[in-house]
This record gives sequence, structure tokens and C-alpha cells, in this order.
Amino acid sequence: MPTFKAFLTLVLAVLTPMAAASQDTVTNLTLHNLCAYPVWPLITPNIGHPAIPDPDDAASRLDGGGEGLATLAFPSGAWSGRVVARTGCSSSDDYDSSSSPAAVTRCDTGVPPAPATVTQVSVHGPGGLAAYSVSLVDGFNLPVMVTPHRFEQGQHQQCPSLGCAVDLDVDCPRDARAPAGGCRAQGQGHFFKERCPDTRTTPTDVEATPQRCIQPGELKILFCPDSSN
Repeated sequence: MPTFKAFLTLVLAVLTPMAAASQDTVTNLTLHNLCAYPVWPLITPNIGHPAIPDPDDAASRLDGGGEGLATLAFPSGAWSGRVVARTGCSSSDDYDSSSSPAAVTRCDTGVPPAPATVTQVSVHGPGGLAAYSVSLVDGFNLPVMVTPHRFEQGQHQQCPSLGCAVDLDVDCPRDARAPAGGCRAQGQGHFFKERCPDTRTTPTDVEATPQRCIQPGELKILFCPDSSN
């Protein structure tokens, strides 16, 4: 009969490669702009996490009409951060599509105190757990959906698409409309949640649809998705 020590060694030998595989799993972040106008995504890692490499500045500015598409690889290991959809941005120099875009100096929406739709993402958690949400705590400036892809078979109900495909700017209450576009968050929690139940409208809010997505190969953020889908 094997000793407890031998049994423990066997268990560790089985679990260690599984844990390593979870940490080494490559997950991509894809940004696709379906809006009729350009979007300047701002990807910000949470404190203690590295920036997502974007050597060609592919995600700095996404052209409208579906042309703006960029896929980046999340760093290995646990990562969390946010993606802010900025619009109406200008830079220190005129944008030249043949070269890297200049640094953004101002934007109409997506920067304080203007309204901003924010996507929150974490990947490579315990057991390969990923979590994602669309927050309207800072207001709304354009529709955003997050859709996981390439997850394990049978996880469909655990890896739902979440966010808001409705343009809340259209019927935003008059006193909540921002001068340059977008809908301010102050006092609009019920308005946002009623139309987009799969978003977060307060710091303690959660989506109406539960999630528990394990090791998705890709998290795709769609700007201005088709609300009919």
C-alpha cells in the first residue's frame, strides 16, 4: 500500500502541470469597431499588472464601419484591467494612417468628466477563470458588448455575451446629456439598467446573466454592435 507521502507526491505531480498549463494559456483581446466613426480605445492595466503589448499601435485608433480591427495577446499570468471607448479624439499631429498615430491630447467622450462606457476584464485567474463586464458607472458614450470565443465545449451558458448593444444616447434624459455627446451617469442608474440589464451601473451591481468562463481563447470587444443580434 502506498504511503501518504507517496500519494501526495503523485497528486502534486498531476496537479502541477495542470496549473502550469493554466498560467501558460494564451488568451487574445480583440477590439472591433463597428461604429460609423473612429474609436480610440484606452487599455489600462490595474495596479501591479503589465501593459498589453501593442508594438504596431494597431489598437490606438480603430477606423469606423468595421474596418478598425486589432488583436492583442494578454500577458501570461493573471491580468486585469479596463478598456475605455474614447471618441472625437485629436492628437498633437494630424493622424497619418501610414505611420504610428500621435499621442491623443483630447477627446469628446471617454475621458473625465465626459461620459465613458468602460469594459472591465480579467483573465488567467484560478483554474483559468476569466471575468468580464461592461460598466456604465462613468456614464455611456457608445454601445459595447464583450463576447468570449474558443472556450471549452459545453461552456456556452457560462461564457455569455455581456454588455449593452443599445444606443442609450438616443433617448437619454435631457438633463443628463453631455455637451459633446453621451449620457451622464448621475441619477441614471435605473434608466441604464432597465435598457441594458447585462451591464454594471453601480460599484456593487452585477449583470442579470451569470458567468463563469474558463480559459477562453479570445475575449472580443465590439464597439457599436448590431442591437438586433
